[in-house]
Amino acid sequence: MQIVAGDIGGTSARLALFDVAGATLQLLARATYPSQAYPDIEPILAEFLGARTARPAAIALGVAGPVRDGVCRTTNLPWLISAEAIAMATAVPNAWLLNDLEAAAWGVEAVADADRVVLQAGEPNPRGNQSVVAAGTGFGEAGRVWVDGGYLPFASEGGHADFAPADALDFAFLRWLQASHGHASWDRIVSGPGIVAIHAFLRAERGSVTPPALAEAMRAGDPAAAVAEAALAGSDAVCVEALDRFLGYFGAEAGNHALKLMATGGVFITGGIAPKVLPRLQGGPFLDAFRAKGRMAELMRRMPVTVLADGDVGLKGAALYGRRMAARD
Repeated sequence: MQIVAGDIGGTSARLALFDVAGATLQLLARATYPSQAYPDIEPILAEFLGARTARPAAIALGVAGPVRDGVCRTTNLPWLISAEAIAMATAVPNAWLLNDLEAAAWGVEAVADADRVVLQAGEPNPRGNQSVVAAGTGFGEAGRVWVDGGYLPFASEGGHADFAPADALDFAFLRWLQASHGHASWDRIVSGPGIVAIHAFLRAERGSVTPPALAEAMRAGDPAAAVAEAALAGSDAVCVEALDRFLGYFGAEAGNHALKLMATGGVFITGGIAPKVLPRLQGGPFLDAFRAKGRMAELMRRMPVTVLADGDVGLKGAALYGRRMAARD
């Protein structure tokens, strides 16, 4: 069965054509498109499918936003995506949408051992609930619950829950965010734009001017990556503080989500940022904040925490979801 899988975010729309046999995925073709350059998803799908005369059996797209009744108004794009409209436009008989973190949750089991980096071994419960969190253009959360001999993923929009300040500097940061956005969510903070926001806030708070070389790197490329690279190199004290604050926030909310789900089966970290900051993620602010849950600290130490350093986990998950849905029809 050939399935077009998608991982559709505010920065990039990534598509892949898989041949799916059971849980085995064979990649046949792939492409990445700049999301902001297109008015909606249909032209991207048209380019990807091109002149192929044989249409795939299904299209399954993981999209950044809440999906209701096969429709999603994307969070970081001005798009309204409809599974029914996609099926009509592409002449593909089956099309499904699912939240992008739900897609990543479907893809957990397709990640090879070589792409799993254990941050905390813990004491895994083989049938315990599991948490999936991701930091990238935004921040997402999903879960996996054991049902009928296997894990069933489910979506959430928990990344848009309220940011919880923990110290005086956090309260000042909260007020700074509210002045710009009104509602201050984890999505505004545990993300690429969040790294930039934390850095800008700390520059103002410390009365520090951004060094010219760093300012140029932020203008010329990905500003969040420029801040993170300076932090990892130890070349700028404010960047170091910004990255550590970011990782503390990441760990705190990952722990909140794990605690709410009672994720004794494990916590899986996906998204584009984690693999790039692994040297700092593997010790210090992230795990300290993850575990800092008062009377539940020992419980948090027992939860396994693993980075999935597979950039295709969402694509693979969307393909596996498409296979499951097609088998039900």
